[in-house]
Amino acid sequence: MKKNNATGIKIHSLLILMTAIFTLQACKKSDSEIGQVFFKETKNKVFKEVQNEAFISVFKKTLEEKKSSLRNPKFIAAYYESNEYQPVLMTRHLPKEQLKVMADYLSKAGSHGLDPQIFAANSLADLLKKVYDKNAIKTVDEAYKVIAELEIMAANSLIDYSNALQFGMISPRKIYATYYTETKRPDSTSMVEVLKVNDLKRYLDSIQPKGSQYLALQQGLASGTAAPGHTAEETSRMLQVNLERLRWKNRKDDKKFVIVNIPDFRLDVIENEKSILNMKVCVGEGRELKTTDLLKEYDEVDLKKDRPFSRETPQLGSMIHSVQVNPVWNIPESIATKEITKHAAADRYYLSNNNIDVFKDGEKIEDPELIDWSDPNAGKNYFFKQRSGNGNSLGKIKFLFKNEVAVYLHDTPAKAAFNQSMRAVSHGCVRVEKPLELAHALFGDSKQYEQIKTDMAQTEGQQARDIALPKQIPVYLTYFTSWKAEDGTLQFRKDVYGLDVVLYSYLQKLGKS
Repeated sequence: MKKNNATGIKIHSLLILMTAIFTLQACKKSDSEIGQVFFKETKNKVFKEVQNEAFISVFKKTLEEKKSSLRNPKFIAAYYESNEYQPVLMTRHLPKEQLKVMADYLSKAGSHGLDPQIFAANSLADLLKKVYDKNAIKTVDEAYKVIAELEIMAANSLIDYSNALQFGMISPRKIYATYYTETKRPDSTSMVEVLKVNDLKRYLDSIQPKGSQYLALQQGLASGTAAPGHTAEETSRMLQVNLERLRWKNRKDDKKFVIVNIPDFRLDVIENEKSILNMKVCVGEGRELKTTDLLKEYDEVDLKKDRPFSRETPQLGSMIHSVQVNPVWNIPESIATKEITKHAAADRYYLSNNNIDVFKDGEKIEDPELIDWSDPNAGKNYFFKQRSGNGNSLGKIKFLFKNEVAVYLHDTPAKAAFNQSMRAVSHGCVRVEKPLELAHALFGDSKQYEQIKTDMAQTEGQQARDIALPKQIPVYLTYFTSWKAEDGTLQFRKDVYGLDVVLYSYLQKLGKS
């Protein structure tokens, strides 16, 4: 019985010993995997000495040191923690020199109007060169440090480059004071997918924007195109900022939508990627540009904040849900203070002659000419509403869509402004040249459109009528100073609000950081 127990103990001990041996062998195999990958690629025997635990210690320390230079430090730190601080990119992409391919793509970021140094292109190339130089890394401690730095740099550069091409380098909401268009930005889910890629070249080819507008601006950038009245350098800057705008994911895949390009003073109705209606528009007045006409950088103080003029038409995206025919104009407080009360103070009959009613605490004032309109607070103390009629500032129709700044498209009695080349003349809303045609493009041949046409033709007794669209249609108020026309030529327009200057300054700052 004792003999059997002794035999059992020996067998049990042997099993424990064998398990320990296999575990140790497995650990050694795991320890040498990182080094084997580097040794196989570089033939530098130093990498054979690499051990997993020692590497992890160096990697953690290096990651902490590099955090301040990473654009997404929290994500990268969390990612490597979840992967036990293993150099997953090196293991996957060092073979077949895929990292060299990536470094080459980063070095050509200028073709997208982006400074390659934003993605540490030179630093990555230099570090790769050091790895492949047999004489450059002579100790295992140097090997640990180089592997850690290369892994972190490659992850950071790959994520930044991928995000830039798919979402844009800069979030427009962060740099523009009046930007109200939903714009998708990268998140942890999208960035994890980037780090899971197996074939780097195929992936980097796949994220090249393929839209005809983007490719046309890239070609213009590569060929050194000079816009009329501008140098090639100034034109290059214009192309760079508009390439960035094209990378922003701020439009849905709509078959039909209305788009206004503010610098071009034009509106298009797009259906199935073709313009089915085009017309002139008047947009809001812009800021005083001065030297910004030449697309120079703002200084550090100016760079901190975009400073729009109060009447600038904002960039926004929304859905046109209805129209109001023979509209009533609810006059904003800013216009009431700066204009209406001043006119009323100068001419006691101004309000009645322009069909403007005055309200106080919701009650209509029957004798507004008795009010002292010279009082500087009059525009705040009273509410003004212009009745429907031929002289209404909104004309015969306004097109309504939800937005944070009470902006809409509308008709106007002041038709002469459409003959001007510079049409930044409104208070912020967009005046349309062909309102009835726009209504037809939205409503089609329908009972609603016939009602709109009848109501707009009235010359007396006009009453406001709200008519809902059967299906809401997207509308985008955009800002492009360069684009490809239907005939294939590149078009350039003046930076009427100085928004190119703001964007270019931020892009330049990224390259210097």
